[in-house]
Amino acid sequence: VQLVESGGASVQPGGSLRLSCAASGFSFRTYTMSWYRQAPGKEREKVASIAAVVPGQIWYADSVKGRFIISRDNARNMVYLQMNNLKPEDTAEYYCSVLIPPPRFWGQGTQVTVPS
Repeated sequence: VQLVESGGASVQPGGSLRLSCAASGFSFRTYTMSWYRQAPGKEREKVASIAAVVPGQIWYADSVKGRFIISRDNARNMVYLQMNNLKPEDTAEYYCSVLIPPPRFWGQGTQVTVPS
């Protein structure tokens, strides 16, 4: 299993970013995909998830509802996180993840910084 995130950057408050995750090594279209984030000194938290079948069940953390959009392309084995109206509290390392149950697999992360 390999998960490779990209798209992280430093962006001003109110800005937007699109994170991408390229997945390989497993039957991508079979599994729910998730985005997590971890801010310095805090526990890793789930941000969003999307079920295997599109359109499928989508979940968002309350803190990102209405601002973030998760999507997937089963033909390309890709999962995306569109982040709009970014806030300083969104600053974190963002991880793509899949539970191949168990264990849970993680990418290496991509850093998003929103200065206050």
